[in-house]
Amino acid sequence: MSRIGRLPVTVPAGVEVAINDNCVTVKGAKGELTTQFSKELGIEYADGVITVTRPSDDKKHRSLHGLTRTLIANMVEGVTNGYSKTLEIEGVGYRAAKQGNAVKINLGFSHDVIIEETASIKLDVPQPNRIVVSGIDKQAVGQFAAEIREKRPPEPYKGKGIRYAGERIIRKEGKSGKGKK
Repeated sequence: MSRIGRLPVTVPAGVEVAINDNCVTVKGAKGELTTQFSKELGIEYADGVITVTRPSDDKKHRSLHGLTRTLIANMVEGVTNGYSKTLEIEGVGYRAAKQGNAVKINLGFSHDVIIEETASIKLDVPQPNRIVVSGIDKQAVGQFAAEIREKRPPEPYKGKGIRYAGERIIRKEGKSGKGKK
């Protein structure tokens, strides 16, 4: 039995769960998420607890078991607390500024990079060198943060670029010029 899959998902007060033909809808204070899961697995909601069961020990069922349970737990966590990722901008003259629903980032290009908020993703700039991406869908927040980071990934020589908060960049040594004749 999967160690993660067999754990029950506790639903906090104020969160509504509806399961209809393995389509799970979770409503909470921050919003609503709906996901369709494999019809082969059993998903039950009773007494404030969601449990996921699998019909057999096939490899496919074992892999879906833990995944389904974790995705449901992430949905419940997202509608209660939400998710956020912090990006740091490193480099001389690199900065970000909030302008209405968009964030304008100066990354050393000939033009500014403008990133618009979406309906499910909110952007915040607490400092000129920090961007906070937040929302209720864990996957969408991570994907949006990765797309922002992709605009100028950190380079290994000076460490300039956009990185996740706490990310360690492995630095390379520059050319030494020694040994040439």
